Amino acid sequence: MDLGIAGRIAIVTGASAGIGYAVAEELLANGVSVLVVARNEARLNEASDKLRRHQGAKVATLAADVAEPESAKLVIGKAIEAFGGLHILVNNAGRAHAGGLMSSSEDDWEEMTGVKLTSMRRMCKAAVPHMQKAGWGRIVNMSSIGGIYPNPKLFVSHVLSAAINNLTKSLAMEVAKDGILVNAIGIGAVATENWANNMVPAVRRARQEFSTLSDDEVIARISAELTPVGRAGTAREVAAIAAFLSSERNGFVTGDTIEASGGADRFM
Repeated sequence: MDLGIAGRIAIVTGASAGIGYAVAEELLANGVSVLVVARNEARLNEASDKLRRHQGAKVATLAADVAEPESAKLVIGKAIEAFGGLHILVNNAGRAHAGGLMSSSEDDWEEMTGVKLTSMRRMCKAAVPHMQKAGWGRIVNMSSIGGIYPNPKLFVSHVLSAAINNLTKSLAMEVAKDGILVNAIGIGAVATENWANNMVPAVRRARQEFSTLSDDEVIARISAELTPVGRAGTAREVAAIAAFLSSERNGFVTGDTIEASGGADRFM
């Protein structure tokens, strides 16, 4: 399927691994010039070297922590400097935190809010004027099915996911007239490094019978329980959704949270 976005310019945050990397790879394969952003410069450079192996790939990099107040302007400015414009923004930066309301600290809340919700608001606000100038834009915000089906053991992450869904809907209504479509992807059990590092420990704490299993065994068992399809999703499957939402082929879907969950109606 020709997505009709060859020659467009994109930013993908949290792009050094997992879903962010897969999204960057998918956009590059469709002829998009991509600025990849992540905090860890060494991992980012390694990822960008791999991405540049794609024939005709146009890749720029920026090591930045999007939770920092000035990062949004730096990131947008880098895309304009490298490629001359901006049409697509994929907000993928973030991490999960296990714990309920009573066990989560103020630091947990501030850190997670900064890296997930506040950074997303800043990135969207900095990107929209350039999309308005172009008369075309697509924004994809990575969320969680926990924003719809919350689990109290992931209190901070799921409260913020609900806020991301609301941010997405509100912004979509505001900028639709400008040719800008804004959507979120509600991610469920998707086998990534981040999921293994954050969700697997939470599952072990919640489920004593999983305490002696390997990470892969925990992911396989919990995914089989949660998803009607009986397995975890892959980063490439999420990336395919993000690419469609970012494309010319999508001219009507906006303000929605598309679930990538294998049919799950709960999280953990």
